[in-house]
Amino acid sequence: MKKNYLFILCLSISTYINAQLTPPANQQSYYSNIDFNKTGMDLFDDLAVETAAKHTNYLSYTPGIWEASKITDEDPLNSLNVLLIYGYSDSDGNYITDRSRSKNSNGGSAGSDWNREHTFPNSLGSPSLNSNGTNVPPYADAHNLRPSDVTMNSNRGNLKFMDGSGNAQNISGNWYPGDEWKGDVARIIMYMYLRYGTQCKPSYVGVGTPNSIDADMINLFLEWNEEDPVSAFEDNRNTYHANTSNTYAQGNRNPFIDNPYLATVIWGGNPAENRWGDTPDPDTEAPTTPTNLMASNTSSTTTDLSWTASTDNIGVVAYNIYVDGAYYVSTNSSATSITVTDLSPETSYTFAVLAVDAANNTSNLSASINETTLEASGGGDTCVSETFELMPSNSSSYSDRSWTGDNGETWSATRARTDQTLNGGRALVFDGRSSSAGSLTSPLVAGGIGSLTATTKRAFSGGTGNLEVQVNGVKVGDLPYGDDTQTTTIDNINIEGNVTVVIAETTSGGDRVTIDDLSWTCYSTLNVSDNFIKQIKTFPNPISSNVFNIETKEVLNFKILDLLGKTLKTGQVSPSNKVIDVSILNKGVYLLKLEANNQSITKKIIKL
Repeated sequence: MKKNYLFILCLSISTYINAQLTPPANQQSYYSNIDFNKTGMDLFDDLAVETAAKHTNYLSYTPGIWEASKITDEDPLNSLNVLLIYGYSDSDGNYITDRSRSKNSNGGSAGSDWNREHTFPNSLGSPSLNSNGTNVPPYADAHNLRPSDVTMNSNRGNLKFMDGSGNAQNISGNWYPGDEWKGDVARIIMYMYLRYGTQCKPSYVGVGTPNSIDADMINLFLEWNEEDPVSAFEDNRNTYHANTSNTYAQGNRNPFIDNPYLATVIWGGNPAENRWGDTPDPDTEAPTTPTNLMASNTSSTTTDLSWTASTDNIGVVAYNIYVDGAYYVSTNSSATSITVTDLSPETSYTFAVLAVDAANNTSNLSASINETTLEASGGGDTCVSETFELMPSNSSSYSDRSWTGDNGETWSATRARTDQTLNGGRALVFDGRSSSAGSLTSPLVAGGIGSLTATTKRAFSGGTGNLEVQVNGVKVGDLPYGDDTQTTTIDNINIEGNVTVVIAETTSGGDRVTIDDLSWTCYSTLNVSDNFIKQIKTFPNPISSNVFNIETKEVLNFKILDLLGKTLKTGQVSPSNKVIDVSILNKGVYLLKLEANNQSITKKIIKL
């Protein structure tokens, strides 16, 4: 089941508001633009912009990271050595477990060398960390790269992190970094998420329960951040990289090293160490169990759930919904209702809900209820249906035509004939063989469009290809055609208001194509992929050329702003038109705002 309920939580975590968050004197200048009265994802976003803006020196993977590591990862007990992440013994005679090794033994030889470990693995980024090259971030980000024994690095590979105890080890095909290093790892993963956003989600690299405030965060990393405090070694690395007078300094800090408690203010959970003030006592009291769970307004694919709110000594921040015993999604804030979507028609489901507070304490599951979805609608959800049966004449000539369609409005076609059949009834054929290829145009229809379905087949001789579908002048997908009759649905178009649909032959050389039984569903908020933000991929970032890509399943409006809020460029992207020309941008940090269907998200982008 697709979990597509939007979860963007700008939350005031009341448990932690009274905690002091004033950076020490030596960090106040660095954090001068941050409002530490903010909490939740509001604070995350502010820290993300500042962390990117302060990243002014882009180290090369070779030799930059090598040279930086020899300075930042120096063994405090032996200035000739570097510490090796995941290592734990220099005296057991096993080189793989070495905790320290000569600075100058860097390379690729097993048994004698150390190399550079991507704590957030290159291949687990989406896209991979080297998608923009190996000598630029995020592949060459010193906060992510740590010296490691060559074989230990290979043993870890790209395994996801998993909880455990003791020394570094493979656990059930996942990786425990070791008691000494788990806090370091957690804060590195948090930094990578802060710095590179959806390319480096913690959920890509950790095994555990999703965070109730931000499902992309894994609670395991919050636990490690609390259990393993910051070491002087981490502080030294952070201080070096913040000082731009240092040759191999990036210029930015890892905020979660400066204060692990920032992770608590953003994502909740048991309080981590607050290095900037007092840490409040942990909240260990769970909310009461939600009651009176009910289902209503059930359709063939959706149902509305509602329940009576839970109580908590501090406050409920979200509810987790379970469908057939499996976690489905979390509500937005403390809302006591949700629409469950993407259900199957004529299917019985079991629903339950539990409450979550800011410290991630959870109630017991509510009493479950059963609900059965309705039979698939034969047309109640359909906005437009055109069977082509009302075309006025059977003509074998290719001409411009118009007729009153099934919906009582005027349809038109160019270079079209009306004497063919498909699906047992009349069908339209348009000729795409000339430079002025045929097309079909719908009337202007109110109600918007959710998804579109049509049946196609090549008429007479020719090849295979696609008919392009445009809504209000924007391509939203293709209808393939060939020797066989095929019915295709283009999902998630989701354009509201008045719409006009145009279908045209776009294949080079073209064919004569038959189309029949064209229909589309009305726009509805239930059609909208509420999870669209999680599906968006933006790359490369940083941008080293003049081309920026946005992969999306929705039609999005975009706006690029500078850090002062001035709009520099606007436009629209879609699944088929995803490239943005950013040649007007100078080197620097910018904000990218994406909007669709009354939803929006702001991302940071960097032009090199």
